Amino acid sequence: MKSLRSLASLLFPPHCAFCGKVGVQGVCPACEKTLPYCKTPLHERAEIGACLAPLRYEGAVRDALLNYKFHGSQSRCTGFGDILAQAVAEHFSGEFDLVTYVPVSKKRKQERGYDQSYLLARETCRHWNVAPETLLQKTKDNAAQSSLSSREERQKNVVGAYTAVNEDKIRGRRILLIDDILTTGATLREAARVLRDAGAEKVICATLAAADED
Repeated sequence: MKSLRSLASLLFPPHCAFCGKVGVQGVCPACEKTLPYCKTPLHERAEIGACLAPLRYEGAVRDALLNYKFHGSQSRCTGFGDILAQAVAEHFSGEFDLVTYVPVSKKRKQERGYDQSYLLARETCRHWNVAPETLLQKTKDNAAQSSLSSREERQKNVVGAYTAVNEDKIRGRRILLIDDILTTGATLREAARVLRDAGAEKVICATLAAADED
């Protein structure tokens, strides 16, 4: 097994999640210093409250996330998870019992071959030796939020898009809900509402990056 891992590292060496420097597992020291960190990582959104987002969605962060979501760069999620786990530990320590994520539709997952929010949640949870729970299911393959320009369109687009699953794990629990990017907050707002309606005691949200800073 060890020899197979060594062979894999030779054939597919790790890269920095942001600049692509070879041989770096996670984030290289240069990127750690120069990434566009949010001055105020807790972003207020209506009906969500404070959503944690440690990075601004610009420059190297934007490029890395676009490659991650649309060009099969799944390996970047290791570095993304490192940053998000540290931010969650600093701001939300002791405030949640379990972790879940905002899922993509079955069609979108088949097209991409993976669910980017699940991978981000998995790599974040790796730091706490737990696994994310699947508590939501996307029930319709609606238009991508990134294709819609107005706040109203985004809000209407996600209404009824999610349903709760494994409700016995939701009732009475404090849940950390993870997604990749915070824009208007429409997706997280709807997903959090579904969890609360299913009996969650509390839902707090975290994303890797925010498209604007409050």
